[in-house]
Amino acid sequence: MEEDYSDADCIARSLNQPKAFEEIFDRHFRAVHRYLHRRAGRDVADELTAETFAVAFSHRASFRGSGSGLPWLYGIATNLLRHQRRKERRELHAYSRSGADVWAAYDIDAATRAEGSRLDARLAGALAAMRPRERDALLLYAVADLSYEEVALALDVPVGTVRTWLHRARITAQRELAEVEEGVSPLATTGVDLNGA
Repeated sequence: MEEDYSDADCIARSLNQPKAFEEIFDRHFRAVHRYLHRRAGRDVADELTAETFAVAFSHRASFRGSGSGLPWLYGIATNLLRHQRRKERRELHAYSRSGADVWAAYDIDAATRAEGSRLDARLAGALAAMRPRERDALLLYAVADLSYEEVALALDVPVGTVRTWLHRARITAQRELAEVEEGVSPLATTGVDLNGA
């Protein structure tokens, strides 16, 4: 049965048996779509998730992992988002001014909607102020719940670079959120430790 194979095995088998790649799609479609939806909205997520798997399939021979293919897929998705960056930045700025979260209503369940609603205008402003690669690293860490090593794999950079980018993202967030009244920081609701990890 397909479920007996690891992602790495399925990807390797798909080089000779393309149908084996369907298991990768089945296993990870929802996670990739959820990540893209949180980053860029439903319409973009619908389009880019399909494109992510198409790119992954056409470049499956370049897969270097030995376990889960999810960090690799997140890396492809993040690269596809780069050309959407201007739109994302404009939306973050608009959200920071209006407070209307265009990404919060991912319709899986009430708990997910409640989690998404925690992203408020101040957090959007802080995200918009970050350098793109630092924002990518932070969102892969906080939204996609990847480890430092998995973020490094997704972005194809050394782990030390991920640590640096996350540190800089924290500094930017602290600076941007310095005017926030005493209380719970918006980043605390996403599980991001502003004091380092």
